[in-house]
Amino acid sequence: MNTIYAIFKAMRPRQWTKNLVLFAALVFDRQLTLSHLPEILHTIAGFIIFCLLSGLVYILNDVADADADRNHPEKRYRPIASGQLSIRFAWLFSLILIITLIPLSFLLSIGFGYVATAYLILNLVYSKWIKHIPLLDVLSIALGFVLRVAAGVMLIQVTRFSPWLYVVTTLGSLYIGFGKRRAELALLAEGANAHRKVLDGYTIPLLDQFITIVSGTTIIAYSLYTFSAPNLPDNHIMMLTIPFVLYGIFRYLYLIQVKHSGGAPEEVLLSDRPLQISIIIWGISILLIFYIFPPAGF
Repeated sequence: MNTIYAIFKAMRPRQWTKNLVLFAALVFDRQLTLSHLPEILHTIAGFIIFCLLSGLVYILNDVADADADRNHPEKRYRPIASGQLSIRFAWLFSLILIITLIPLSFLLSIGFGYVATAYLILNLVYSKWIKHIPLLDVLSIALGFVLRVAAGVMLIQVTRFSPWLYVVTTLGSLYIGFGKRRAELALLAEGANAHRKVLDGYTIPLLDQFITIVSGTTIIAYSLYTFSAPNLPDNHIMMLTIPFVLYGIFRYLYLIQVKHSGGAPEEVLLSDRPLQISIIIWGISILLIFYIFPPAGF
């Protein structure tokens, strides 16, 4: 029983919230209705597969980082670093997941299978090499989010999904990635390089510039999407959601620089009430606009 709990903990279920972006295609293509039940079930199945794939990646990453994690003030309590889960068992469990999940992905959809495989390969390469290379590490994290969106697209017959959403996803994930690096650098201070080598290639002023650039371009890209995407209401009511995006971006920046959190974005998402309320209101607004105010000719 302890081993099962340790495996589940090592897969970091709190991180699985990132995989919710698989539902973007379903929601923004107006297929979140009972008439599209097969598409909904396909997306849920894809979401589960990606949760297990990401859990697999976290296990392999912890195996690779076991020594460094033992010297980290927080990561030393992870199952593999703390010794709750043996490296040998972690490797065996990971192998079982790989030979199970990849075939299931192709059974669900050929395109989804290719994207899922690309996501797994990207993360394995990230864990081995890319995470030690400044800039490429955060760009790889952003690509992971884009692949999640693409996976959701592959699971349904898309008719009105706007390419602008790929741009917003890329910029938004870069913003979160650079914010995470800044929070880690501030937390670990002088000993940052001993815990995560890539942090030696960053400085807080540099990361602040990156955050300023990507946060500004994220706002611009999302704003352009709200009045230029072809599947939105003709009265541009979608622009009313911009303030919620602005608040979310500003709130996360506040948490990073004032509250000194953000090193674990998923923890911020699951614990910060104002940010949660902003996201919920934004989500409700999206549903109302897409399913109550359809565009002309829909």
